[in-house]
Amino acid sequence: MHPHPPPYTKAPRYSGEYYYEERPRGGNPCLKCICCCYCILFFIILLVSALAFYFYTVYQPKLPHYNVEALEVKEFGYQPDFTLTMAIIVTIKAENPNKAIELTYGEASSMNVTYTDSTLCSGKLPAFHQGHKNTTIIQVELKGKSQFGSGLYEAMQENEKNGKVPLLVIVKVPVEVLFGTRRLKQFNVLANCSLIVNNLKAGKKAEIVESKFTYKLSH
Repeated sequence: MHPHPPPYTKAPRYSGEYYYEERPRGGNPCLKCICCCYCILFFIILLVSALAFYFYTVYQPKLPHYNVEALEVKEFGYQPDFTLTMAIIVTIKAENPNKAIELTYGEASSMNVTYTDSTLCSGKLPAFHQGHKNTTIIQVELKGKSQFGSGLYEAMQENEKNGKVPLLVIVKVPVEVLFGTRRLKQFNVLANCSLIVNNLKAGKKAEIVESKFTYKLSH
């Protein structure tokens, strides 16, 4: 058997002196560090994916549902100077179908009712907390006074004769998501509700002939 080579080898002799070269031991430390970082990153991704899968499988989170239930006209007047004054009460139903997620609706909200891109009245939703598996009915009073051309008013009157006045309710409200006592995320709900009502007579509830609710979430 041959003996193990010494840890140092003797280099060729030059000018009467010897130089020793040390043999490298082990692997590249930079490569080891990179491999270790990749392993940690892979473990974190795997852990987050497992937690997300568990959360969605067990708690089955769902988006909340909204709908305009009623619209009551309190005031509606058209002046000779083409000024339209309007006050209505809009009843909204908000449903939280989740069994473990609660929602908190913030104060910085806005709500507008428009007719062919002309704002009729505006207001804001009240701030409130909605528990899990909860349905909340909200009544919002909206008021407005705006310039309304005679042609636009005549078109609205014609719509009312046919029993089909198109309105658009635009809502923006900040919502905070809570899981138990833990705050998860805050986002804005941007909702559009296209309505067709039969009339806008003061002192009467407008019958909602058709409604279509669409909304999206933004950060």
